[in-house]
Amino acid sequence: MNRRTKTAVLGAALLLTATAAASATASDTPPVREAAALTGTAKLYRSAGDDITFTFDAHLAAEDTADPSKATGSFEFSHYLNGEGARAKARVDCLVTGGKVAVVSGVITETDLPGAKGKRVGVTVHDLGEHDRLGYSWAATKDLGPRNLPKCVSSAPFEKVAEGTGDFTVVPWNPAL
Repeated sequence: MNRRTKTAVLGAALLLTATAAASATASDTPPVREAAALTGTAKLYRSAGDDITFTFDAHLAAEDTADPSKATGSFEFSHYLNGEGARAKARVDCLVTGGKVAVVSGVITETDLPGAKGKRVGVTVHDLGEHDRLGYSWAATKDLGPRNLPKCVSSAPFEKVAEGTGDFTVVPWNPAL
């Protein structure tokens, strides 16, 4: 091998080594984890055959760890029985999680339920793998509850998720206390 060829091969080898080292260093940097999250969809179990679905896409950014009211995202829910019912979509205004439990609240922005638009509602999820549970702020009221419901308020997760439908994921919140 002549001198030019040796120099070119050595240069290429050094370039490949430097590129590989830079790639390894970049991939060794762990991504910044969001402060809290609630995602997923499930249907609730009802013996009468009600079709009740909840879907969540709620997040609290790492830089907002100290303020759960800076959470973003949305959640949707619907309840139908014998072709009658309604659906609603809410803009998230608070998210607090602890372990595998999340409480999220939001203001309804889209709905076909008369009088519901603009109301704040809250939902609690317990992420138990195949046996997730769910509760909601209007559990003990005749309608969606008071317009002045505080942020991040809901009930205990008393409802069972229908078998095979729960895929909730809760990212636990770890605020500096």
